[in-house]
Amino acid sequence: MKRLTTSDLAALGRQAQGAPRLRMNSNLHTDLADPIQRLAIAMEPDTLILPHRHPHTWEVLTALKGRFTVLVFDETGRVTERAELGGDCSVVEIPAGGWHAVLSRDVGAVIFEVKHGPYAPIAEADVAAWGKGRTATELNAWYAVAQVGERFA
Repeated sequence: MKRLTTSDLAALGRQAQGAPRLRMNSNLHTDLADPIQRLAIAMEPDTLILPHRHPHTWEVLTALKGRFTVLVFDETGRVTERAELGGDCSVVEIPAGGWHAVLSRDVGAVIFEVKHGPYAPIAEADVAAWGKGRTATELNAWYAVAQVGERFA
């Protein structure tokens, strides 16, 4: 049996705080070629998650520790959905090809992700053009307040 204990989550959070990208993951799958990727990701509030999509797979997210804002966008970058994981929502599923971004709201927060594998880095075409070249400070400030119907200015 594989486990993620509260002490594992706290340790993962500490590792993320010291990592250059302010994120760290712990995989439950044993191989990057696994057909179903299952991982806990510690994300600090200042980490940069560019708006992106996964054309080949849906993605399920749930907060294990802390809170996260999840935004879904249309092709033009308009927010179509917003959820607060760890707040009023427990789980979201983003459809295959759905443009989205995630904002960590708390120091030491850990999110759990499940999606089809094998693992592949996000292709340049799967990063939203309107988010490229933006800083974490710019995007995260907007993610924090963006409402359905709004676009990044």
